[in-house]
Amino acid sequence: MSRVNSMDLALRARAEAVIPGGMYGHQSVALMPEGYPQFFARAEGAHLWDVDGNRYLDFMCGYGPNLFGYGHAAIDGAYIDQLRKGDAMTGPAAVMVEFAEALVGQVAHADWAMFCKNGSDANTMALMTARAHTGRKTVVLAHGAYHGAQPWSTPVPAGTTPDDRANQIFCEYNDVESLEKAVKQAGDDLAAIFASPIKHDVFVDQQLPAPEYAAAARRLCDQSGALLVVDDVRAGFRLARDCSWSLVDVKPDLSCWGKAIANGHPISALLGADVARKAASSIYVTGSYWFAAAAMAAGVETLKLIRETDYLEHTRRLGLALREGFAAAAARHGFSLRQTGPAELPLIMFDEDPGLKKGYAWCADMMRRGVYLHPWHNMFICQAMTDADIAGAVEAADGAFAALKAA
Repeated sequence: MSRVNSMDLALRARAEAVIPGGMYGHQSVALMPEGYPQFFARAEGAHLWDVDGNRYLDFMCGYGPNLFGYGHAAIDGAYIDQLRKGDAMTGPAAVMVEFAEALVGQVAHADWAMFCKNGSDANTMALMTARAHTGRKTVVLAHGAYHGAQPWSTPVPAGTTPDDRANQIFCEYNDVESLEKAVKQAGDDLAAIFASPIKHDVFVDQQLPAPEYAAAARRLCDQSGALLVVDDVRAGFRLARDCSWSLVDVKPDLSCWGKAIANGHPISALLGADVARKAASSIYVTGSYWFAAAAMAAGVETLKLIRETDYLEHTRRLGLALREGFAAAAARHGFSLRQTGPAELPLIMFDEDPGLKKGYAWCADMMRRGVYLHPWHNMFICQAMTDADIAGAVEAADGAFAALKAA
């Protein structure tokens, strides 16, 4: 079952000479099992081909942007059509207004939209807006939550200073008492509470939000005059056709979006309620490519599919089938899995595997069988996946569990 990776290794050697570390950021495979390809040649639907020609059913979906399938004809067609008319121009195209209208019409708490390029951008805009609105500095965040890779938020502090992380207080996700304690510590200086829609920290189990925790975050912001920010960059439109915290009946003041809102084309957004409109208009944020029109056209088409198709029900059904199939296959071979969080964002961990040795070995075997899984980061289900894809992944898993048991 070995798979040739000679071209990938040659590209890595070349990259070492011209890219610091050979690769950087979340798509580096430095912390992945041995044999994972670093470079890919193409993608279509739910599948990837690496530079050596190996084909994979891709459960990472580009780390989240692929919602309707790689190379979706209608979405890419809208992108290409607008690209031919004009993209990064001296001013925005009319499609910017159309995309903003579509998002405001889709997300219940939103009265306005601002665009940028990355989830990090959107979260930083939310931070600035909250501080401008309140005139305060302190923000409350959950331990282990990821809100981007800016100096104030990056999980790896190399190259940052303590001042970059000033005015931050941390609580435990889903712990109301811990949240209340953090807000009390902030006192009269609380500008915002930042919340992930689910606990999707790396290396640990996912948690769905407890309704009482979400309600407490809303109540504490209302009492203090701070703004509630939901960072929906990763989960946005994967759990609901609205903000993810609509599922626990809580409306934030600000929400951050990216990844799937244009099916992988480079665009992110900050959405907000009228209460924060004046503050949002007062901050200075910009970028040479933030107003590029082609990705916005792709976003308009993506929102149309979100409104008019059963993608959400389809991905949820497939996610549940994958979860059940993996659990049954594991049990047949004497293994126990922890599959946590929503089925649409699967995370698969082995019980009694503190060093991830079993998880690494199993994922490496699944890779050799043509299924791209991640041993410690949540994955994604996309609309382009089929029942046959899920059945094939479960069949591969059965073989990989058998091989792991034999080893």
